[in-house]
Amino acid sequence: MTLLTHDLISIFPALSKLPAALAIEVERQLLPMRAPEGAVLFDAGVACQALPLVLKGDIRVSKRAENGREIRLYGVHPGELCIVTVSCLLGGDAYPATGIAASEVSALALPRALFMRLTAEHPPFRDKVFGLFADRLTGLMALVEEIAFHKLDQRLAAWLAARGPTIRASHQDIALELGSVREIISRLLKQFEEQQLVRLGRERIEVLNASALQRLGE
Repeated sequence: MTLLTHDLISIFPALSKLPAALAIEVERQLLPMRAPEGAVLFDAGVACQALPLVLKGDIRVSKRAENGREIRLYGVHPGELCIVTVSCLLGGDAYPATGIAASEVSALALPRALFMRLTAEHPPFRDKVFGLFADRLTGLMALVEEIAFHKLDQRLAAWLAARGPTIRASHQDIALELGSVREIISRLLKQFEEQQLVRLGRERIEVLNASALQRLGE
């Protein structure tokens, strides 16, 4: 069964119009992979061997501190490339972050040698790779600015306002998203509830006053 299908090319257009020899190598070396929700796909300190081409599902990439706290860096969705993996493949370095399946993931693994060849020989793929750095760098700089210069209550308020009116997430999920800990997030959410800005349920938050939250977030 061929792997270089119309569906794959529609998700990753950078693989279209490959030279014949390169297309044969892609067909031969792509490895199907599946991972259940919650599976660790890569971890800090582990050698990077291949680039996952996500077809279905999402990967959550986060950085974990020695004290156990985590901060979500970004997500990888179908058709996107993981900048941490790309950087490690180009530099031959170990992973500096962790990638976890946020939902059941179906992907194709592109081995490092073939990734390097595609980057060198196929301009559309090379453009995709280096365009990724510009996109992700902008997002990561915004994340650094948000963490460094905005108070957590402001960041949480803005996060809630942007995702209402109903948010299905645990306090731990939100803590991971905002680079905090569950206890602090729970305390702030309780304060917001007392101010009648939100209503809390089991892994469910209803935004009652989005405009007030938005003003607080600013």
